[in-house]
Amino acid sequence: MPTFVYDRERGVMVDKATGEPMNTKPPEGGFPCPRIIQDIPAYQSPIDGRYISGRKAKRDDLARHNCVDAAELKTATGGKFRNKKFAEKWGMTSRLAEDAK
Repeated sequence: MPTFVYDRERGVMVDKATGEPMNTKPPEGGFPCPRIIQDIPAYQSPIDGRYISGRKAKRDDLARHNCVDAAELKTATGGKFRNKKFAEKWGMTSRLAEDAK
């Protein structure tokens, strides 16, 4: 995939390697462009109570306490429960694993 840069003299985006102007017709999937990701909301660390604001602070806090983000955990059951009694107690029988006891 080519990399495009802005040519100020011509006022158009051009291929960085060849200098050819970018096709004005968008390719399938759209033009390549920067993506802005909103930062995470600030929160208080559940481990030591420090104020955590931003992704870097979150990564540092997790590393400081030798922890991992729960969203990154891979489960052997794929998010299914194996304990039938627990699932029934909390009304989550639809999430029972096939081998639940």
